[in-house]
Order: sequence, then structure tokens, then C-alpha cells
Amino acid sequence: MHIVVSDDARRKIPLHTAANKTLSAQRKGRKHGGGAVHILEVDSLHLSFGGVAALRDVSFQVPEGSITTVIGPNGAGKTSLFNSISGFYKPQRGTIRYRGADISRLSPPQRAALGLARTFQNIALFRGMTVLDNIKLGAHVHLRTGLLGALAYFGRARREEMAIREEVERRIIDFLEIDHIRRQPVASLPYGLQKRVELARALAMRPTVLMLDEPVAGMNREEKEDMARFILDIKEEWDVTVLMVEHDMGMVMDLSDHVVVLNFGEVIAAGTPYDVQNDPAVIRAYLGDGDIEALRQRLTGRKEAA
Repeated sequence: MHIVVSDDARRKIPLHTAANKTLSAQRKGRKHGGGAVHILEVDSLHLSFGGVAALRDVSFQVPEGSITTVIGPNGAGKTSLFNSISGFYKPQRGTIRYRGADISRLSPPQRAALGLARTFQNIALFRGMTVLDNIKLGAHVHLRTGLLGALAYFGRARREEMAIREEVERRIIDFLEIDHIRRQPVASLPYGLQKRVELARALAMRPTVLMLDEPVAGMNREEKEDMARFILDIKEEWDVTVLMVEHDMGMVMDLSDHVVVLNFGEVIAAGTPYDVQNDPAVIRAYLGDGDIEALRQRLTGRKEAA
């Protein structure tokens, strides 16, 4: 199934993306071949758990302003890669650079403050809270009020909260078409709307790089088409770079500018959707070649190398 998003279906709602003031002017991005600027770079990343290597010398770049998708069979290491980039996992070797600056040692909150926001494969919302309160939590990283001020909820704390609420309601809730559920508890919502709320919370972080872990998993056709439209708008109208993991190959080929393929924790192909789709190594990874002994040797080699 291919998801086709017409130009008429795209709304023109801009979102202000705050410039990151913590990086120096020399760290605005690196130019590579063809003049492309890579906003995110992963270099020789290695991550292992005991005797199992989840990632082995993974290297790739995310062009700024692109939709880059990481694909691969189940267990290829895609979510481990996302957890490493966002700071939840600490790889044993390798470097992660954002706008040219090494962020490998930064904590998840520090990476979020720089502009890296993400959603999760399994919905990670506060089910007892309303949609609006869940979304506002995404902007917490930008608040300047301290603990005591927040408890008093007076002066600066009140002004910050009101400004965040106004931004969320005017830009994000309206954009994602969830105004009618904003006061409902998340637990009462169907799965597709919960995924949309999680996307809204990530947008409240004012990202420059939006990481989406299987954004349309479990959705029906109509929900997938809506999500595809939102992702395109986020890239084209909000000027946000998208890095996503997705199994829906129709969506991947329709939306992606660049595709990276993982298999057994290694990058086996990278390029345009057309190039990747026709790569023999990718075809073997998904369909196999029937050589069971070669597969057994490869698995054994991975354990020994780890």
C-alpha cells in the first residue's frame, strides 16, 4: 500500500523553530559533497549488551531539512540506534554529532534542549492526564522557572505556563486537528489519537530534529494517511528535519528523501528510496537467500566479535 498525500491536503501553518543559542556560529552544520548540510552524524557507533552486539560500527548522516528513514528486519537494531542518539543508551564506542558538535556525552535532557525530540515505539503518555497537559509537558525543557516558583505558581511561573498553553493550543493542537479532545484524559482515546498526542508532545519541545519511532504502527489506512500528511507538513512548512524508523514500506518509499538500512546491527545500504529498494543486500535481508549455514556462521561471528 502506498500513501499518497496531495498538495491540496497540506495546510500552511508555520511553526516558529527557536534557534539553538547554545551552539557557536561554527557549529551551524557541516557541508559535505554536493553542498548538503548534515544536521546529525553518527560515526562508528558500537553498542553491545553482554555478548550480543546490537550495533556494530554504524555510520550515517542525516541531511538537514530531509526525511531520513531507518529500516530493517525485526531485531536489526533500529530502536537501539534511536535510544543511542537520544541518550537513553550509552554506546561503548563511536560519536554522535549534532550540527558538528559532539553530543555523545550529553544526557537525554541536554540533547532535548538542543533540539532533539522523539516519540516512542510503545506509547509513553501519562494516561490519567488530559491531552492538553500531556502536550504541555513537552515544553518543560524550555521553562526557566525554578521548583519553588513553579510550586507558588505566581508571576513568572504563571506567565510561562500561559505562554506555553497559548502556543500549544494555537499552533500544535490546531495543526494536528485534536482540539475536540484536548480536555479528555488520554486513557479514553483510541490508539490512533494517542499516537497523534505523542507527536504533539514532541512538537511542543520545538525540535530541529524530530525522531519518530514507528509513527504509523498499528494504524488503519485513514490514520496512516493523516500521519503521513502531518509528517510532510512538519518537514516542509515547519522547517524540521525528520528521522524515523518505520516498517510500512509504502510510506517509507513515498515520504523519504534518504533511507538507511540496518541488518544484524550493521548498515548494509544507504541512499535514495529507489536505490535502496533495488539493492541486492537489502533484498537478501528481507527475503533471505536460503543459505542457513551462512546465517548460522554470521550469528556466531557476531557473538564472538562482541
